Amino acid sequence: MWDVLPLRRLVDPKRPITYGIVQAGEDVPGGVPYIRPVDMTETDGVADPAQLRKTSLEIARAYKRSRVTPGDLVVSIGPSYGKIMTVPAELDGANLTQGTARVAPGRSMCGRFLFWALQSKLARSFWDASVGGATFRSLNLEPLSRTACPAPDLEEQRRIADFLDAETSRLDQTRVARSKQIDLLNERHLAAVSELVTPGISTDCRRSTDWPWLPAAQEFVRLGHIARVQTGVMVNASRKVSESDVVRPYLRVANVQDGRIDLTQVKSIRVERSAARLSTLQFGDVVITEANGNPDNLGRGAVWRNEIPEMIHQNHIFAIRPDPKLLSSDYLAAVLASVHGRRYFRFTSNQVGIATTSSAKVMSLPVPALALEAQLKVVNQAGQLTESQSYLASALDRQLLLLSERRQALITAAVTGQLDVTTASSGVRV
Repeated sequence: MWDVLPLRRLVDPKRPITYGIVQAGEDVPGGVPYIRPVDMTETDGVADPAQLRKTSLEIARAYKRSRVTPGDLVVSIGPSYGKIMTVPAELDGANLTQGTARVAPGRSMCGRFLFWALQSKLARSFWDASVGGATFRSLNLEPLSRTACPAPDLEEQRRIADFLDAETSRLDQTRVARSKQIDLLNERHLAAVSELVTPGISTDCRRSTDWPWLPAAQEFVRLGHIARVQTGVMVNASRKVSESDVVRPYLRVANVQDGRIDLTQVKSIRVERSAARLSTLQFGDVVITEANGNPDNLGRGAVWRNEIPEMIHQNHIFAIRPDPKLLSSDYLAAVLASVHGRRYFRFTSNQVGIATTSSAKVMSLPVPALALEAQLKVVNQAGQLTESQSYLASALDRQLLLLSERRQALITAAVTGQLDVTTASSGVRV
């Protein structure tokens, strides 16, 4: 039976568990690199050590207690927690921040075994029960130092580490392959739906966005000729409260996803009654987002179906109200989600500073001039493609989940002695 000891008893007594620099200052060329939680990937440590920010030599000397050497472990403790990496040779002498902690294995511990032990369910469950903070959940040094870790003899630790290095690598390769399948599936689905919605337009997302890309044989009409636009209300926190104010649910850019509206987190705001009236959404409106600081948000669209009555929308969302005799709301949403719609907003956006658009540019969107009956047929066909794609994507997502669960179970069983690694094989089958 193996001993199970708190982590603080398994580290080098001369280099106890510690966090790093509280304020690293400006990025200093030629300075000392330091590791932040954001620099760490979930499984592969720092992707590019050369891109780490650097602090001054003076600050680094003031925090020499948190200097790292090759073979040390770094654990992210806040604002995210639980990422673990082994310090590579090229980061010898680097430092940490307040959001990362150094774990220097003691002489009785194999660093690679400790790396896996801290990823076991035994450690993760303890951390999950110990973290504090409602918004930014962080792991303090005290519970980190109390993390229970199995401590077999050094030779057994090395055997387990060798086994997990090999077997998790196989699992990770399978996970990468499944992720690539999902990406390819999504790309093919986008191309297929785009060809239905805007036939004749190149569906290669990687091609140049040189204008114009519209085929001469296809007739188009500007969106402004078959719909009108409604702008949203701007929140003014310093505005004085008025007797005519009303409280209304408020649709934000974060609520609008590709082709759907997420209403799990809806805020309400106090606005002047007339402003609320002018920005209230109606059934069948197509909401289109501005970037609002994130270029990926630009031009996202979804149909509003009056899920919440009296919903108003913010000024970074345009509400398009199609002429019901000329344009289907669902067809317009499909145009926005197509390669054509995405390329239009990328090409026409203001690229100086934050990518953005305007109501004039939105209403200048070229929409294929299809009869309403043809639009509805396209929407139906696109819906069938999406249903098939969703089924396949869900199957691949389930495989990814099973692979993650298998990986976690394998690590836990190996480091706790439940699995004899001298005869075991992970047998990756999903």
